Amino acid sequence: MALDPLRAENRPRSSSTPARKARVLFVNDTARNGGPGRSLFYILKFLDPEVIHRAVVLPREGVISELYASSGITEELFFEPNLVENPVEPWNRAIERDDFDAPLPLKALRLAGNVGRGAFGIARLTRLLRAGHYDLVYCNGTNACFAGGALAKTSGVPALWHVRYTSVPSALERVHAALAASRGVRSIVCVSKASAALFPHCPEKVKVIHNALDVEEFAPRGVVPRLRLELGLAPNCVVFGSQGRILPRKGYIEMVRAAKLVLDELDAEDRARVHFAVLGDTPADMRPDHLVECRALVRELGIEKSFTFMGFQIDVKPYVADFDVAVVPSVYEDPLPRAVIESMAMGKPVVAFDVGGVAEMLRHGEDGALVRGNPPDVPGLAREMLKYARDRGLRERHGKAARLRIERDFDSRAQARRIQDEILTIVGMAR
Repeated sequence: MALDPLRAENRPRSSSTPARKARVLFVNDTARNGGPGRSLFYILKFLDPEVIHRAVVLPREGVISELYASSGITEELFFEPNLVENPVEPWNRAIERDDFDAPLPLKALRLAGNVGRGAFGIARLTRLLRAGHYDLVYCNGTNACFAGGALAKTSGVPALWHVRYTSVPSALERVHAALAASRGVRSIVCVSKASAALFPHCPEKVKVIHNALDVEEFAPRGVVPRLRLELGLAPNCVVFGSQGRILPRKGYIEMVRAAKLVLDELDAEDRARVHFAVLGDTPADMRPDHLVECRALVRELGIEKSFTFMGFQIDVKPYVADFDVAVVPSVYEDPLPRAVIESMAMGKPVVAFDVGGVAEMLRHGEDGALVRGNPPDVPGLAREMLKYARDRGLRERHGKAARLRIERDFDSRAQARRIQDEILTIVGMAR
């Protein structure tokens, strides 16, 4: 569904007043639905179109391209199929789970071909940058940063890295560090201090600007809840909900085990009034299908009546609206998970492991609870969930504080203003 056009008062007003628009090519390295593409959406939405010309490159059509096109947040939308998303993907389509079982010689052939495809894609984007007289290439995501570092060299157009990761493959660490320090990469915007830790060798380039969202879009008012109706849950049922891709590093095995500990602590009557729900699936380009493994563990532990995996939902708001408590169980250095921000914006307290950038959003005892994450303290996660299960007042107080925190510190309007000023400074249009 198309979003309402930007009202003038919502556009970020920079202290800079350029004589012409800054032409920026935003490169998003994946077409799949996920945090990077969604986060870039809210930046593009609130950049001032009278100041920034917004052109976007994606590898292919998909959920993200439909979102961008339907909302009218770009002046140009390009597809570059040679932006390789996985090194062993087939040459004519996105990778699927079965492709990981391809014979080794076939995967080697695909890898070699994808190296050539990647080089061809860089050449095509170089021509696009030059022909379009772009002032900046904005690199959104891991592969995009590598590509942008190369493009800065081949085209002479400076690059801005938007870093949404906390690690790179060990084989690429030296290349990554060299590109980051190179002259072409002018600025490195990191979503958290955890991400910024990747760049101790060029700290002068680094700025931490947290992810953000449209606080009006995620306001609790006006959202019609759907989860309880779909699951047939009573109004007094306490729902612990989570959303995200179902991958081992996202901690859903740990959440299932913590749920079992919670349920074991409750008597039969209270147990019937607690439910756990997870939105999301394992993407088709990920192996193994971790959702199958999580569902199997739920059956093994005998908690099928109390734990439901609800699959992928394009719009999570009607489901999050029915959460009483949000759980974000990531067990790796998650840079700055959007699930935390979205749940807090909907007025939900959040329980999470203290990993990556989570503590930069969540304040223990004020708008949620942080639990030791290294190693993940599963009994601790269960204890915090039990506190919320037994105390409605605590849920309400922390939920209200969570919403206020997002309104104050994670509004996309303010984020876009900072990024817009950074763009103008890089391209020499700041006054």
